[in-house]
Amino acid sequence: MKILLTGASGYIGKRLLPLLLEQGHEVVCCVRDKRRIPSEGIYNHQGVSLFEADFLKEITDVSPVHDIDCAYYLIHSMSAGIKDFEIMEEISATNFLSLVSKTSAKQIIYLGGIANHTILSRHLASRKKVEEILASGTVPLTAIKAGIIVGSGSASFEIIRDLVEKLPFMITPRWVNTRTHPIAVRNVLEYLTGVLLRSETLGKSYDVGGADVLSYKEMLLQYAEVRGLKRFILTVPVMTPRISSYWLYFVTSTSYKLAVNLVNSMKIEVVATPNNLQEMLSIVPLSYRKAVQLAFQKIEQNDVVSSWKDSFISSYADSSLFKHIDIPSDGCFVDRRLKLISANEEQVLDNIWSIGGKRGWYYADWLWGLRGFIDKVCGGVGLRRGRTNMHTIYNGDTLDFWRVLAADRPEKRLLLYAEMKLPGEAWLEFRIIEKEGNTYLQQTATFRPSGLSGRLYWYLVSPFHFFVFNGMANNLVKYTATL
Repeated sequence: MKILLTGASGYIGKRLLPLLLEQGHEVVCCVRDKRRIPSEGIYNHQGVSLFEADFLKEITDVSPVHDIDCAYYLIHSMSAGIKDFEIMEEISATNFLSLVSKTSAKQIIYLGGIANHTILSRHLASRKKVEEILASGTVPLTAIKAGIIVGSGSASFEIIRDLVEKLPFMITPRWVNTRTHPIAVRNVLEYLTGVLLRSETLGKSYDVGGADVLSYKEMLLQYAEVRGLKRFILTVPVMTPRISSYWLYFVTSTSYKLAVNLVNSMKIEVVATPNNLQEMLSIVPLSYRKAVQLAFQKIEQNDVVSSWKDSFISSYADSSLFKHIDIPSDGCFVDRRLKLISANEEQVLDNIWSIGGKRGWYYADWLWGLRGFIDKVCGGVGLRRGRTNMHTIYNGDTLDFWRVLAADRPEKRLLLYAEMKLPGEAWLEFRIIEKEGNTYLQQTATFRPSGLSGRLYWYLVSPFHFFVFNGMANNLVKYTATL
C-alpha cells in the first residue's frame, strides 16, 4: 500500500520508515525542506519518494499523495516556542487534515501523548487538541498515545542519561515523585505498524505503556542501577517550575524551551488507561530496565538511528535555516586556511566527517568548551548536543553548536552553520580541493556581523581564531583514524 509519512526525518519517523519498507509498502516522506534529507541511504530506496510541504501553510498541490492508503501524523511543535507552540500545532493539524481529506486515504495514524486527567499541562492539552482536530475529519483516525518514550536518542532518555551520568547527588523538585508510564521505542513502533489499516482500530484511541509504572525518581535510580552507578536523590519542596527548567537546561543537553514544556508536563501523572490493543496485536511490553539496556546496546555499537538533537527542537532555528546554505561574501569577515595534504586524502575526509562530539575539534578543545559554556549561560545551545553518530553525518544533523547545511562526501565538502548565540551569523566550511597539481584542505570560517556589536565581537575573538583555526586545520591533515 501507499503511505504518507510526515515527520519522516524526525525521531520516530526515521525509525518507522525502514519498518514500513520492510513490509513492502511504498512510502511518501513528507519533509519541510528536501535539502535536509541525505542524498544517500534509505531515502534513496526505490520505495521512497519525497513530498515537500510545510503544514504551517495550506497545501494546494495534492497530486503526489492523492492515491495514498494511509497517513501517519508525527509532527510535533512542542519546543517551537514557549508561547506559541499550541497555535502552531493546531494550524499544522488543520492543514494536514485538509490535505488528507482530498486523498483516497482510509486511515490517519497519530502518535500523541497520554492525556487522561482533567487538569493537563499545556503540552498535553495541545496534544489532545490535535487529536480532536484529526478526529473531526472524514478519514478515520487511530490515535496511539504514549508517555515517556525510552530509546537511544529520545529526548526523555537523553535527559535522564545526562542527569544520572553527570550528577552523583541530585537535589530535585517534587515532580520527581510523579508517576509516569515509560515505554520502549520499539514497542511504540510495534503499535504504529500494527494498527496500519486494521479495521478494528479505525476511529479508536489507545493509551500505550511499557511493563512498569514508575515515578521519575524511580526511573533515575533504575537507570543508575543498569549502568552500575551509585546515585542519591534529595527531593525539596521549594524548587519552582522556572528554577526546575533552568536546572534541566544547564545540566542536560535540552533547550530551555523544551525544558519548560517538559517540566510543566512532569507535574501531571501520565499512566496509560487499560485497553485491548496490546492483546489484539500480540505485543509484549518491555520493562523500563530492558528498554535502557537496549538503548545502550545501540549507543555502544554506534548505531543510534535517530536523535531528538538532530531535530530543530534542539535549537532556536527553524526550517528557514537552509536559506543560509549559500555563504555570503559582502560585508563579511573571513578566516581561510589552506593546508597541503601529504597523507591519504581519504583519511583527511574521515577526520572531517568525525569532527565534533567525543572526538572534539582537533585543537584547543578547552577553548571550544569554554565557548560552549558561555553560549549556554547566554541562553544558547552550548556544546552538549554532540553528534548522533561518530563517523556518519547528514544534512540537517546537529554537531555541537553547529547545524550541518551540507555534507557531501563525493564533493569533499562539509558546511556548518552556527546555532550559538552571536551578534551576527557564522559558517564553517571544509573542502578538499586540487590546486596546481597538489591536494589541499581549504578551511573557511565566515562571519557576517550584525551592527557594531558584531564587528567588535570579531575583533575581540580574532586572536583566538588565529591559534584555534590554524591548529585545527593543521591537525585535520595530520591526525590518523586511531585518534
